[in-house]
Amino acid sequence: MRDTQHFTFLLIEEFSHLAFSCAVEPLRIANLVSGETLYNWSFLSENGETATCSNGTVTLVNGGISSIPKCDRLFVLSGINMRDYASRPLLAALRRERARGTSIGALCSGAWLLAEAGFLNGQQAAIHWEYHDSFMEAFPEVNLVRSVFVADGKHITASGGTATADLILHLIEMDHGPDLSIAVADQMVYNAVRNATAEQRVSLQSRNGMRNAHLAKAIQIMQQRLEAPVSPSEIANQLGISTRQLERLFGKYLNASPKRYFMEMRLERARNLLLQSEASVTEVAIACGFENPGHFSRVYRANFGITPQMQKNKID
Repeated sequence: MRDTQHFTFLLIEEFSHLAFSCAVEPLRIANLVSGETLYNWSFLSENGETATCSNGTVTLVNGGISSIPKCDRLFVLSGINMRDYASRPLLAALRRERARGTSIGALCSGAWLLAEAGFLNGQQAAIHWEYHDSFMEAFPEVNLVRSVFVADGKHITASGGTATADLILHLIEMDHGPDLSIAVADQMVYNAVRNATAEQRVSLQSRNGMRNAHLAKAIQIMQQRLEAPVSPSEIANQLGISTRQLERLFGKYLNASPKRYFMEMRLERARNLLLQSEASVTEVAIACGFENPGHFSRVYRANFGITPQMQKNKID
């Protein structure tokens, strides 16, 4: 018999039920397939009684955060509105566990809470792609990556959803070898297991059904220059093509001009920051390359039907 590992999942209110299932079920199946109790697990919440996920399901837990039992791994699992639950008692509990030497990781948006606790400075981390913009603004000292998970650092993180299954299958492989990991994936009918270097979202080429290197590079330049936008002619010069060629590529594959596509990218980032960060409207405008907040407000309203301030007031 091999030693049993104990995983503790700290469930934060409005946690992701999908990530929760993808974390626990591979452990259960590993026990089933191996015929041994390789893993056991427990659930905690801040109130010590229940935790409610984002779809409204209520989960009974084994205890609270005041006296976290000794475990091999502690995972913080959150979902939407994670900033609302970064309470002082929660962050204090996490810091106590780190001082005890507990291995602490995060699933879905849980990396935000680890960053709030100061655990991820100077380290790589993964978080659900929807929070990338606001996370980078809030925690510039963290090396945020687009990978589905990060498992080679002090604090392992997974970006949520099925990426959680990828991480747990990776841990099973590290603990007990690839044969068991593959057998567990087979039981899950999960034949697209990804490694840590896989990106969360499919490539630009796959999303748009294209294989044009110039267009892919142009959009990469835009992504890197959201705070200091460049003109289509500057982008074309970097690519070594004419502005007219660039416009034809965007029209053919994306049904938009380069200028319009770039503006939509900047506005989408602005919307993410307004919804997910504490930044003011002026700060968001600057972060998205708008020097004039008035112009930003007009363009934002034309695109979303609501002003940036109205957008922010809806969540405050």
